[in-house]
Amino acid sequence: MSWVYDFYAIAVKRISNSQNFKLKYGQQSYDFDEGMMSFVAPNQVIGVSSINKAEKIRQSGWILIIHPDFLWNSPLAKTIKQYAFWDYSVNEALFLSEKEEAILINIIENIQRECHSNIDKFSKQIILAQIESLLSYSDRFYHRQFITREKTNHQILDRLEILLNDYFNSDDLITKGLPTVQYLADQLHLSPKYLSDVLRVLTEKTAQQHIHDKLIEKAKEKLSVTELSISEIAYELGFKHLQSFSKLFKTKTNQSPLAFRQSFN
Repeated sequence: MSWVYDFYAIAVKRISNSQNFKLKYGQQSYDFDEGMMSFVAPNQVIGVSSINKAEKIRQSGWILIIHPDFLWNSPLAKTIKQYAFWDYSVNEALFLSEKEEAILINIIENIQRECHSNIDKFSKQIILAQIESLLSYSDRFYHRQFITREKTNHQILDRLEILLNDYFNSDDLITKGLPTVQYLADQLHLSPKYLSDVLRVLTEKTAQQHIHDKLIEKAKEKLSVTELSISEIAYELGFKHLQSFSKLFKTKTNQSPLAFRQSFN
């Protein structure tokens, strides 16, 4: 069963006896068990499947649903989309510690109390402030996860390095041009946003910067150890126009390709 939300949904859910129960997000699926927090933006497809329909699923948790109209004419209407986790896949969910979940539950309870209180001119403003606090804490906890899941995230970095080396040592540069962030993310089975955010925390560079760094590394190699013309090097590195290659090289190295080559003579 699948459906498309027309609202924002933030959920923490625990499911026991979940061996035959999977949450699907697009084409991705994963065991949806304790300690996971997920974020769904409007127009994203969500599906649930159960291998054993007779199995009784025991679940607990909470979900906060926010219709975009509620945010209308508020600063949060513009800033809510700036949180990168709306574009993460569900299999990149946030793993919460007990302490972190307690903080979020306190915010949810504040929102719940406000919704059940008499409505006045302050109600919406207070609820919006609580939602913004919830999002800020979630952002903080995601950054903590990038650090604490050190082994997993460094494995991503290692796999990325191998992927880039293979790509830059093949004919793909000539036939396909520079690899895109979407291509790298697909090969690593990650969402582009999650990949860039992990890399930014680990290396202070985005996925696009890693692509450019590998490009400059290969360009320097070819400029220093081959007799290929600069135009030929640009072509082998996937550039259709020499000017584009020269501009990027100078931006990254503060030297033109020709000046770099002459420094070796």
